[in-house]
Amino acid sequence: MAKITPSRNYLSKDFNDFRSDLLRYARTFFPDKIQDFSEASVGGLFLDMASAIGDNLSFYLDHQFNELSWSNAVEVSNIQRHLENNGVKITGDSPSLVNLTFFLEVPATTVNGERVPDERFLPVILKNTKLRSSNGVSFSTIEDLDFSSVDRLGNLLAKIQVSSIDNAGLPTSFIISANVSAVSGEVIVEQFSFNSSFVPFRTISLSNSNVTEVISVIDSDGNTWYEVDSLTQDTVFVGVKNLNEDRDLVNSNIQVVSSPRRFQVVTDLFSRSTELRFGGGEPNITDENIFPDPSNLALPLFGKETIPRFTLDPNSLLRSRTLGISPTSTTLTITYRAGGGLTHNVSQGSIRTIEELLVEFRKNSSSPIATLVRSSIDVINEQPSSGGDIAPTIDQLRVQIPASKNAQQRIVTKADLLARVYSLPSKFGRVFRAGIRQSSQNPLSTLMYIVSRDENGKLSMSPDLLKQNIKNYLNEFRLISDAIDILDARIINYVIQITIVPDSNANKNDVIRQVISATRNLLRTDKIQIDQPIQISNVFSEVIRIPGVLSITDISIQGINGTFDNRAYSDVFFDAPNNTIRGMVIGPPGSIFELKYPETDIIVTTV
Repeated sequence: MAKITPSRNYLSKDFNDFRSDLLRYARTFFPDKIQDFSEASVGGLFLDMASAIGDNLSFYLDHQFNELSWSNAVEVSNIQRHLENNGVKITGDSPSLVNLTFFLEVPATTVNGERVPDERFLPVILKNTKLRSSNGVSFSTIEDLDFSSVDRLGNLLAKIQVSSIDNAGLPTSFIISANVSAVSGEVIVEQFSFNSSFVPFRTISLSNSNVTEVISVIDSDGNTWYEVDSLTQDTVFVGVKNLNEDRDLVNSNIQVVSSPRRFQVVTDLFSRSTELRFGGGEPNITDENIFPDPSNLALPLFGKETIPRFTLDPNSLLRSRTLGISPTSTTLTITYRAGGGLTHNVSQGSIRTIEELLVEFRKNSSSPIATLVRSSIDVINEQPSSGGDIAPTIDQLRVQIPASKNAQQRIVTKADLLARVYSLPSKFGRVFRAGIRQSSQNPLSTLMYIVSRDENGKLSMSPDLLKQNIKNYLNEFRLISDAIDILDARIINYVIQITIVPDSNANKNDVIRQVISATRNLLRTDKIQIDQPIQISNVFSEVIRIPGVLSITDISIQGINGTFDNRAYSDVFFDAPNNTIRGMVIGPPGSIFELKYPETDIIVTTV
């Protein structure tokens, strides 16, 4: 008699399907063993138990499969793992930002026959100066405020008002005011001590939740530990204050610093508590002690036919500095800021209390007058603070995963390059416009034209220090085979002449003013990009819509350069009529148009 092969069904997923398959299997292959499979029978018990186990296994299999997807995961630990793997930063309550105005009174002195503030008594209000609002929210400054800062012409950047005068009407003291940024939250200092035993990838937990910023981590030897996005990041950007003449445009010089002492901030998704995760290397062991020197292996082999074997302990690889070092035999002093939320958005004029004033008089600190100046310091927020918000929910963080996953941590496309240039921190200099062209001589080289703005909002050439900062910044993200040439964009100044036929019933002067205003708004510099032409048809459409304009007889553009009527223009000569093609004024490669003095460079005539 031929043996009957049992048929197995692997499509069952729930309890009822499992029980039906098992019942059919039992009745087919064991008909003489058990006849009763009712719910109260022993056979029914066996079927129910086996079906329950299969149902549970099927459920957890589906559940674990869903947990592999960031969009379907429901367990908090798995969602956090998806967020970390895709580069989404988990944060707690966000702090509030505010612009503070500090006031102080300084005595007057005579310089070149003019009464001016005595710069010897202009202090520096240091960062981390603590303040408190009327509703009890703590704020602290995030940068130094130097009242003696001057521009390139030697004029004080702070605002000056006369406070008191003598009998002759000459000022005897001045009120000096300047602005500085501050952020809400309590500044907390904690210390953690580590013994001499080596522990790779140490983690320490901060005692406060909703940590918004780790301000500094310094060990007992005075070494600074740097925060990185991941432990594979072995360099960080550090700003060095710029003391050159171009400090108005570039506040700091960017430097790329090696960071073997580094840590990663990890925030728990459920409790919003914060951990600091350090590297896995041992401070006192260099990588040369872990990996054998090839020359030491090669030299003994000269003239030998046999090759000896050497051993390498895999555990020693964990002590490499590739992922940073772990703190050992030291004490870390960690300063961080915690706290935030909607209640940190305080109203205008509510920050008036200085809790801890950190101030330095770097030119005359021991004078009694310096004490009087210090006592006169006052503060106010002339605008309400903003930015404080509750911690993002799990769903809000989850939707950030696709964008973070697609974000480039390197420069591949032109959009990546422009995004990196515009994301350069402002203290290293600000690029107003950047344009990209492919080099005609090198297919792997990109020409990037940049332009900045001066203190008056006019276009100007970017300082060399800014270009150096951009070079150092982009070098950390560019592909090794790519070359980027940073060049100055050519600034083309021009005059536009518009001839209109006004309505006889309209006020001609009012129509002209409206035409000038509309043209000025259309050709604003902040609407122009590098290599963007001027479309005369756009000017025509904007002007013809103005009430009182019957027709436009002529629109012409002429380039202007050098100095004209005491107005300084760019040195670039541009022949606009010969570069007007199909109604568009097209500049040379890497150029940008600027209507520098619209109040005089827009000429409207009537016929």
